[in-house]
Amino acid sequence: MKKFINSILPFFLKIGSNNYLTAIRDGLSFTVPFTIVGSLFLIVGNFPIIAWTNFIKPYTPMLNSVVNVSFGMLGLISAIGIGYSLAKNFKIELLSNTIITTIAFLLATVDNKFQISVANLSATGMFTAILVAVLTTVVSRFVVAHNLTIKLPDSVPPAVAQSFNSLTPAALVLLIVWLIRVVLQINVNDILQRVFQPLIFGLNTIPGLLVYTFIALALWLIGVHGPNLLAGIVTPIFLSNIAANIKAFQAGQTVPYDVADGFWTLFQNIGGSGCTIGLVLAMLVARSKMYRDLGRLSIGPAIFCINEPVIFGFPIVMNPIMAIPFVATPMILGAMTIVFMRLGWVGRIVTEVPWTTPPIIGPYLATNGSIGAAIWSACTIVISYALYFPFFKILDRKQSAAEATEEKNNAPASASVVSGKGATE
Repeated sequence: MKKFINSILPFFLKIGSNNYLTAIRDGLSFTVPFTIVGSLFLIVGNFPIIAWTNFIKPYTPMLNSVVNVSFGMLGLISAIGIGYSLAKNFKIELLSNTIITTIAFLLATVDNKFQISVANLSATGMFTAILVAVLTTVVSRFVVAHNLTIKLPDSVPPAVAQSFNSLTPAALVLLIVWLIRVVLQINVNDILQRVFQPLIFGLNTIPGLLVYTFIALALWLIGVHGPNLLAGIVTPIFLSNIAANIKAFQAGQTVPYDVADGFWTLFQNIGGSGCTIGLVLAMLVARSKMYRDLGRLSIGPAIFCINEPVIFGFPIVMNPIMAIPFVATPMILGAMTIVFMRLGWVGRIVTEVPWTTPPIIGPYLATNGSIGAAIWSACTIVISYALYFPFFKILDRKQSAAEATEEKNNAPASASVVSGKGATE
């Protein structure tokens, strides 16, 4: 087992440290403040209390304006964020790379009349944003490496000189994108949507979700932050799904996607990756002092979905006994949640809430007041406890016995010291 881990760990660490993947992940995080703020306005405009709904109805279009420019601009925000993050990772000029990426993205997403299409600036344009940001960065690095920038005399103000330094990469990137989108009339956005459609569909199915969950959590077991590693791949999909859900919700239509941004923390991983809230609760009533103390330290963070104290303090990493409930619990909860959503017992996610929102409250708000979601959230805590408990008891008995032995071994030594001290006196 150790040999196998040592052979695959470098591979995953290499992927996890890839500058392009980390920049995509970090760049997409720029969308978080806007999705949360947009969701707050959506909640205010649609809070599920009849008296409030009647009162706020005349103001709903005003509130939706913030929703429309936040979720409706996810592609554009992603282009800005990824362009900036890539420039930072590769140590090229930040503002230049960000602006070129943004303008190239707008050009790549024009409609068939070659005008800016607002619809393509939403989550549907996120894959295009990633592609354009990577193209811009590759071209900018090539230009810098081959010294193809326009050099001006030292007497020219730095701001003016920098603008001319950006001229060559800007011209090359826009020329490439113009040839593809305008001259050849290739709709990159539509092509990428078709290419990634199987993956989008797959992650909205129980088998697809189970595969993703297994890989993400199995990586955690060897010390690699699986969800972070895979974020660059799955985040655009989850954000696209929640944007589609919000659009359908606003229009009064059936919400299409079961698995959307927030599903992972709200229904699968309560208390943190592996749904360790149940393990923390088990530790609170442990026989061993070590686990009781760790449980008391971990319960506060666990309520807000932070479980590094458990992951590395218990530890979960490299622990073959706890590996079973750590991977199995979220897989079981994910599959059951999808089934309950399709049965109509649990509402689908239609708003974004911060990932640190406590259980029960978070699912209730994210599903626009689904009582079933709140009840199911409480049930997931109980299920987590039940699944972790038998495995935890094995280690708890072992640790308790070790503590008892240690205490017994230390007792005679203490008595001897006391006796010796009395005789000397």
